[in-house]
Amino acid sequence: MDLIQKIIDRAKSNKQRIVLPEAEEERTLTAADRVLADDIADIILIGNPEKVHALAEEKGLKNIGKATLIDPLNCEKSEEYAALLAELRKKKGMTIEQARELVKNPLYLGCMIIKTGDADGQISGALSTTGETLRPALQIIKTAPGITCVSGAMLLITKKPEFGENGVLVVGDVAVTPMPDANQLSQIAVCTAQTAKSVAGFEDPRVAMLSFSTKGSATHEVVDKVIEATRLAKEMDPALKIDGELQADAALVPSVGKKKAPGSEIAGNANVLVYPNLEVGNISYKLVQRLGDAIAIGPILQGIARPVNDLSRGCSVDDIYYLVAITACQAMDAK
Repeated sequence: MDLIQKIIDRAKSNKQRIVLPEAEEERTLTAADRVLADDIADIILIGNPEKVHALAEEKGLKNIGKATLIDPLNCEKSEEYAALLAELRKKKGMTIEQARELVKNPLYLGCMIIKTGDADGQISGALSTTGETLRPALQIIKTAPGITCVSGAMLLITKKPEFGENGVLVVGDVAVTPMPDANQLSQIAVCTAQTAKSVAGFEDPRVAMLSFSTKGSATHEVVDKVIEATRLAKEMDPALKIDGELQADAALVPSVGKKKAPGSEIAGNANVLVYPNLEVGNISYKLVQRLGDAIAIGPILQGIARPVNDLSRGCSVDDIYYLVAITACQAMDAK
């Protein structure tokens, strides 16, 4: 778990302001208390103050008073946020009355706080679905410049130090876009490499675009998509170290990479893996996690202009605590 400690240490080095809009939820509030105790981030809680304080007292949480607590039904900036939201969504027909109602929703209110520069990132999902988390983020914060495709990366911490970066791999997409086209896949590659830098601390991301073919060993339209995505990713980021199409063994095992893709600086040396579609990505990371006894951390949403991350509704306090640190690391590089 050295990587986790590195992420926490980096978050501590440049504290960011992270919104937790589900402050009335027990795990979220407990994680916030730990974050504040360990001085990892400045926390903005959204919830009914009486309920939050009562829950904190019931659970013996001693650090919640260090957080900024905002009542979504009595926020002093509600009208300012509503006016801005109505302006942002006027082409979709949103009225000021509709905007006033929406900013009472903690997920929308949190995104408005980020949009106006009063916070750096947000985490939700302990109570909310992925759609409920993403909708306000895409409507208000929007995607990063040059990006139209949101995706999810996973940190895989394996017991095989000979692979990836001392056993750590960053993989994507595992969470969001089911069947990316070549352009979307190229964006996923660029964003996953950025996540490898900002979150995993990779100084030298080496991206393998995975397929069932290596350098023309098979022909199929899905292979063509990976080849085209590799070309487009190089156009998006000329400095990016990337190669494809590569089979998984050619991407990870030096002897296989040398045989199947001679001359490639990525083959046998990859630390970032980009899957051709979500089905492959989701299945494969879970197999590695369960059969290979790897630690899987994420998904980490990427492609949004400011970091907004999604939890599983079955998440633990540790999951939330770690994701605050991850979101803080993303926020540093999003500025």
